[in-house]
Amino acid sequence: MKEKTSALHSEYIIDGIPRRFTPADILDGCLEQEIQGEGYEEFKPIVDESTDPSPASVKFESQDVHDYLTRLVPLLGQPRNCPAAFPEEFTRSRIARALLDAMWMKGHFRLSDLTLLAKWRWNPRQIGNMAAFYSSVEAAADYIDSLGICLHSYSFSESEKCCQVSFKVATADKIDGPDDELDPEDEIDLPGNAPFGSPHPVIGRKRAVPDKLVADPESWLIFIPFDTCEFRLGNSLLCGIMGQNGDTAPETGDGDYFIDCFEIIREFVEDKVVLSGVTVGDGGLLPALNSMCQEGVGATIDISGIMNAYDEDDSIRVLFSEVPGVLIQIKDIDYDYADAEFLLQDIAYYPVGHPAPGSGTVKVKTGRGGGISDILQSLLGSQALEGED
Repeated sequence: MKEKTSALHSEYIIDGIPRRFTPADILDGCLEQEIQGEGYEEFKPIVDESTDPSPASVKFESQDVHDYLTRLVPLLGQPRNCPAAFPEEFTRSRIARALLDAMWMKGHFRLSDLTLLAKWRWNPRQIGNMAAFYSSVEAAADYIDSLGICLHSYSFSESEKCCQVSFKVATADKIDGPDDELDPEDEIDLPGNAPFGSPHPVIGRKRAVPDKLVADPESWLIFIPFDTCEFRLGNSLLCGIMGQNGDTAPETGDGDYFIDCFEIIREFVEDKVVLSGVTVGDGGLLPALNSMCQEGVGATIDISGIMNAYDEDDSIRVLFSEVPGVLIQIKDIDYDYADAEFLLQDIAYYPVGHPAPGSGTVKVKTGRGGGISDILQSLLGSQALEGED
């Protein structure tokens, strides 16, 4: 007799519609090794309803950008709850973040060499949460499949306080032949059975490039979004600190475009074209730039090119939207090479400015009316504005 439910193995009825597959069915299809059917205990169905975003109630003002940044920075790198109204978008952002963070590491590998460990910690008691969990699982499976990678493993555990999903790049048994540039203790070997991977992939525990700006005023700062979606603030840290999520979220999910972007930036990293680089994710572009700066090395950027390309008149969206991407610094002498590679792969990129040695501040300009036209001062040397990229 069915007397209990299972988050992974129960059938789901959401908004009155029975779902064909259980979460375990969906995730098992993403595993690198096919699961042999063992049969599961029968469980009661889980019945829930989806959650809609709350109406927008806050208008963001460009003159308050410095205050937004100051409030955001302490939250960077902290665990985030999955918003019940945006489970798909949030889940895809967690996958993108894990893969982009791995991209900076030493070694030799491609995106197709990577596998992921997935972990859900979830509060099942609140209405809407289990519907959000099911949507999160569906989004994870679809995105992982579109990226041409797979899951190494997955897990679910109940929590009384949070709904969190996290992904980590998986490692596997040791393979032969360490990378010449890696110390043995720094080496992490990648799975040898990734479906479309390199013959002998290897990834290190340390970064191949720094995450702080090099004091070269002639070098370029280039922003590369890893998706073709529009800039939106829903599901962002900025909306979270303001207590509202009424805006729509970035509709990420273009796996093919992500693959193209990943391969070209990874090539730049391995070829030492990148002087420094950070992931653009939590918080958006401006917090990522803020994290690159250090005492005595600031930056001057102009986002008008991005705004014009997207026909976007709201600079706040460009600066704080969490479209996955990267911000890299390259030498001026390498600019033409990078330009040719981006054009060859049909990748949109945005040269946004240069480091500013000696300033210790960030200057952001839009060049469009109604945006940020004056200097944005960030107390980058203070501990209050230090954070992870």
